[in-house]
Amino acid sequence: MKTSEDLLIKRLQEKKTSSEAFKELVSLYKERLYWHIRNMVKDHEDSHDVLQNTFIKVFKNIHNFKGESKLFSWMYRIATNEAISFLNKRAKRNQISSEDLQQQLIANLESDVYFEGDEIQLKLQKAIASLPAKQQQVFNMKYFQELKYREMSEILETSEGALKASYHHAAKKIEEYLKTN
Repeated sequence: MKTSEDLLIKRLQEKKTSSEAFKELVSLYKERLYWHIRNMVKDHEDSHDVLQNTFIKVFKNIHNFKGESKLFSWMYRIATNEAISFLNKRAKRNQISSEDLQQQLIANLESDVYFEGDEIQLKLQKAIASLPAKQQQVFNMKYFQELKYREMSEILETSEGALKASYHHAAKKIEEYLKTN
């Protein structure tokens, strides 16, 4: 029996139904993907740009989707790669390290009209920015998006055990950061 996801994929991959199915896909996933990207790139406008690039890649490559993972996991991986590419290009263009760029993005959050967080949330963002990139990613996926380790494992192509360890280390470092700052 085909699931609604299987039917959506079939419609996405057929020329005559792809346009309508793509609108449905965007409607279903744009908010979740936006917040995933936003957690990585921090800026509202940049997040929209990366989200748009993500959906363009999804549209161009949907015929290559083999169904070896869930559609959302596949799109999440594309969004993650697009966000990382965006950040790397920005760091290179500004001739700074990725770590310095993260600190710059956090500093910009304070003046971002779309950031609705308070002082504690800003401190949490600073703590997250102090983590290695992989731990940031795992922490954001677990803490903010509330993904299960199984889903994260599919998206990041890493074992659940490694993800649990990574999240544990990240949480400890964040806790330590918040105590000392």
